Amino acid sequence: MTKKAIFLTGATGYLGSYVADVMLRETDVTLLLLTRARDRDQAVERFWQAMQLHMDAGTYYGFLDRVRFLPGDLTAPGLGLSAEDRAYVVANADSVLHMAASLNRKSEKTCLNHNLRGTLAVIKLAREIQDDHGLRRFSHVSTVAVAGQRSSETLREDDAIEWERSDYDPYGRTKKFCEHMVRELLPEVPKTFLRPSIVMGDSRFAETSQFDMVRAFCVLVDLPILPFSGDSRVDIVNADWVGRAIAEIHLKDAPKYDIYHLS
Repeated sequence: MTKKAIFLTGATGYLGSYVADVMLRETDVTLLLLTRARDRDQAVERFWQAMQLHMDAGTYYGFLDRVRFLPGDLTAPGLGLSAEDRAYVVANADSVLHMAASLNRKSEKTCLNHNLRGTLAVIKLAREIQDDHGLRRFSHVSTVAVAGQRSSETLREDDAIEWERSDYDPYGRTKKFCEHMVRELLPEVPKTFLRPSIVMGDSRFAETSQFDMVRAFCVLVDLPILPFSGDSRVDIVNADWVGRAIAEIHLKDAPKYDIYHLS
């Protein structure tokens, strides 16, 4: 495998840490990590807070020679990158894997800032890389929520999203527009869209750093009646499976499909 340098957003998030773990342990890629931090030291600490779910400190620090930390902010002008860091990414990144997003399903403003404005800033950087030496791939981690609220329906990867649907929360609506922006603004770049469903837990270990869904299930336990019928299915997938799928698909030189439902 040719050594790759991947500009990665969202690596300090729950799912992003699983992707980073696979890439660090099983490949020789270099990770260029956009990290919300004031300096490199804080970025190293923030990444460690995410990665300690997967490895001990010795292993973590042993991998840092393959990580370049890029202190910045998804919502800041130019991603908050210094001129030096931006020039380095443009000259060295072979691909972009954009995972960072707001999962807030209630705040339109938060989703607009993080999802739409943030994705647009990442697209602008990707265009600079494309103009400099070409971009191997732009992978965008989206969500099955781009399909809107569905009941007993199946939406396959190659089915068109219905733009006339109005049953979206701010998260699903902004992520749908993010997909559209990537398609329209990077027409010449190979693109992959990855749409996980509800991601929770690790299939191998009874450990997590994400407790929102755990709290939700605790609430369900206390309900006298569950809001499901007898044959209902809840689309929940394990973080380790989704993280590995994202990493492996992004690393392929020519994935078979443009869209993957990870559900």
